[in-house]
Amino acid sequence: MRVVVQRVSSASVTVGGEIVGSIGRGLVLLAGIAQGDDAATVRRLATKCAQLRLFPDDGGKFDRSLLDIGGEALVVSQFTLLADSRKGRRPSFTAAAEPAEAAPLVEAFADALRAAGVQVATGRFGAMMQVESINDGPVTVILDSAELDRPRR
Repeated sequence: MRVVVQRVSSASVTVGGEIVGSIGRGLVLLAGIAQGDDAATVRRLATKCAQLRLFPDDGGKFDRSLLDIGGEALVVSQFTLLADSRKGRRPSFTAAAEPAEAAPLVEAFADALRAAGVQVATGRFGAMMQVESINDGPVTVILDSAELDRPRR
């Protein structure tokens, strides 16, 4: 699983001219489910996102999490995060999970965030979406489940 985490002042996702999800201050979480991901993987990444200290304390230091500030999360499924563009000019998406496998895992990711105490809005899986956000900072972090298993240097 790969998640692009963006700190935002506000964000929304629109499908067919209708806003299907919106948040105030918090995080936009663009979530790509890879082949082989499972419920444990998405729960672990959800916990990481909820606890990641990306918000400033009174001194301006990144010392507060989404939970600490009572922020919201907008979860948007994005299989293109699993693109492999090492060869040629057209990316390959073979590492991405099939929709039947990915859809329930994206929902499990959102549910795990809710269980952690985060108010969550979502896009619509498989739909063509327009995501609008006001990035705050900007602060953007990429989380990859494979990277979390590697020891720090």
